[in-house]
Amino acid sequence: MRKAKFLAALLLAAAAMPAFPLTALAAAPDAPGVSDPAMAAVLADPRRDKDRARDPFRHPAETLAFFGIRPGMTVVDFIPSGGWYTRILLPYLGEKGQYIGLNPSVVNGTAQQKEWFADAATKFPPKAAAWTGMPVSRVHAYNSDGLPATLKGKVDRVIMMREFHNLWPDGLMYAELATIRGLLKEDGLLGIEEHRAKADAPGSYTLGTMGYMREADVIALVEAHGFRLVGKSEVNANPKDSANWPDGVWTLPPSLALKDKDREKYVAIGESDRMTLLFAKRP
Repeated sequence: MRKAKFLAALLLAAAAMPAFPLTALAAAPDAPGVSDPAMAAVLADPRRDKDRARDPFRHPAETLAFFGIRPGMTVVDFIPSGGWYTRILLPYLGEKGQYIGLNPSVVNGTAQQKEWFADAATKFPPKAAAWTGMPVSRVHAYNSDGLPATLKGKVDRVIMMREFHNLWPDGLMYAELATIRGLLKEDGLLGIEEHRAKADAPGSYTLGTMGYMREADVIALVEAHGFRLVGKSEVNANPKDSANWPDGVWTLPPSLALKDKDREKYVAIGESDRMTLLFAKRP
């Protein structure tokens, strides 16, 4: 109940803030056919053979182009998990770029959070190096409470790929968005891809535990934490997803939580309908 009241207060606060026009970034290409030979080479790498089946649902070239990510940038991948985007970004950013995996602080976390996220600095770089064939020295990883001060204000982009729903129920939102804001350069951007609930979905379904969130809620929450929306893309939309599954987003591929029950139905729907949003730091 307290979370619901807090969400309502944040939405009201965001609504009261002055409106900002969307920048030209909102018109960035969001259709198939983004032409970038360097990205094409990375996506075709044999190390991605198992990942490639998800490209038609995740649209990595178009999504990263919409976020304005280019070789040579410093990019933070928030909760890189199994490294699907690591295997793209680490080689794509090149020797002049910097890839950083960032896990949340788990100093006061649950046992499960500590199992999933703790010790990123020691555990993640060897994994990423093995995944990509890159030297371990090219991989940087931290928990947010262990970030070096030298990174403050030095990051070009932060991406949060289907992880925003984990911040809300786990009580991590305020601290992690504050950390991200501090990392970004003045012209740095935060890109968010998230499972999208229907606009009229009930609050009981959209607090994160089912994987889905309403787009308006995500925008309001991020803006209430010191950002402003500068772009939206429908590149990861899937109108086949009704976004109301009793078992949440994990009903659909790739999780297929119901196993063989109605498997063909869910495979035909594909992965979830997703919002793709871009935010700048508010002055």
